[in-house]
Amino acid sequence: MTTPSKTAEGTGCARYAYRLRVSPTAHTALLAEWDRCRWIWNEAVATSRAVHAHNKTHPDAKLTCGPARLDEMLTQARARMPWLREGASVPQQQIIRDFAKARSKALKDIDKRLPMPQRAGMPRPKKKREALPTLNYTQRGFRLEDGRLHLAGGISLTVVWSRELPAAPSGVRVYRDAVGHWHASFVVAAGAEPLPASGRVLGVDWGVKETATTTSDAHDLPHPRHGRKVQAKLTRYDRMMARRKPKKGQAASKGYREAKQWRANACAKIARQRQDTGRKWAKKVVRDHDAIAVEDFRPKFLAKTTMARKAADAAIGAVKTALIEMGRKHGRDIRLVHPAHTTMDCASCGARTKHALPLSERTYTRTACGVVSPRDKNSARVTLVRAGLNPAGVEGVRPPGALLPEAA
Repeated sequence: MTTPSKTAEGTGCARYAYRLRVSPTAHTALLAEWDRCRWIWNEAVATSRAVHAHNKTHPDAKLTCGPARLDEMLTQARARMPWLREGASVPQQQIIRDFAKARSKALKDIDKRLPMPQRAGMPRPKKKREALPTLNYTQRGFRLEDGRLHLAGGISLTVVWSRELPAAPSGVRVYRDAVGHWHASFVVAAGAEPLPASGRVLGVDWGVKETATTTSDAHDLPHPRHGRKVQAKLTRYDRMMARRKPKKGQAASKGYREAKQWRANACAKIARQRQDTGRKWAKKVVRDHDAIAVEDFRPKFLAKTTMARKAADAAIGAVKTALIEMGRKHGRDIRLVHPAHTTMDCASCGARTKHALPLSERTYTRTACGVVSPRDKNSARVTLVRAGLNPAGVEGVRPPGALLPEAA
């Protein structure tokens, strides 16, 4: 699996993820490393909260809780705690960087006065039985030798090389998913892979009835309904977990853990199916078009509507991200268009209706210019016009640099 990344690894990097074969000895060592890192994270959370409370009661004394102070506290803790010194210093330092990044993001969102649904919360403590292990290593904390991954601290892991790395990795993240499988995600410099020009453009409109409606009938993406196909199985697992749920303060039974594992396996399979469908569709679209106008649709509000389950099953956000990343990888022109009034505007004359169309009305009719077309197809063409890719726009003038749209 390849995931383009523009995070702390740097712009123009990608993550290549591989499964790991973990021996019992390595499994014990990884969990021990995670216990140390989790303790450091929780100490950083406690320090941050203490600093915030002190600054609130003493406005004149402004204490800080940045990475420098946390690094100093880590050095002091390693000096007095042999248990902490037994672990490698690289993942412990990286967990502090991750905490500082999360805290900085939350403070920026607070300064911007973003509403709660859009705001990143302050870092919280990681519970032992809930937080999934995640260990980050920089280039000096690991090495690849004889096809195996050797981590700082003498941990050796077998990597399932599904394909070769395109370059030497600059970092690796070792983590365990909800199913219990271990993975290694390598940070590699991503090079552009340009595709031959096709001379065609495409407009994309997102929806629930169809995940993606485009200006080309051959590139529409129907709703895959991966989640609906296994809904009966998930419901059965939920009932099993509800019957076997332990009382507060009691340990979970073996039957409860088994039902939880079965449900996690089913959910992981659905996620893989959604990702595979989205990436295959994105590759087809990017291969056949030079420029793509994409509706910058954010489906968060659908979670509060009657279409929440169907919208979540469509995975619109994941498909949109896959299309944007695939376009950037292959050097295509991806243009994001604001979704406001795309269902109210006419793609032919540019006029706007006085009232928003109800969802039950699936045909767009414009009496002034005589246009009658499916509602989503009209929205896709409006997206294409707004992006400046339509050769004959609202006024019939070909914009400079416009390409030929694909016939529907």
